[in-house]
Amino acid sequence: MIIPDELLHAAKLTETELRIEIAVMLFQQDRLTLGQAATFANLRQLDMQGILAKRQIPLHYGIEELEQDLAFVEKRLRS
Repeated sequence: MIIPDELLHAAKLTETELRIEIAVMLFQQDRLTLGQAATFANLRQLDMQGILAKRQIPLHYGIEELEQDLAFVEKRLRS
């Protein structure tokens, strides 16, 4: 995804910061699992957990999310 510099400047964010913001939002909306959000933000899963903890966003990580993350990782490994 290419993010125009004008958009980043207007939002007063770096590309990395914008990716994190989008990942956090999608995680909160249950649209991405923790692993997917971390991948989108180009972070390790532990770092993503730290960001969520600082924002007091609870981890809703159950069996379904684990299975989705495992499938996502397997797919990436095959690519």
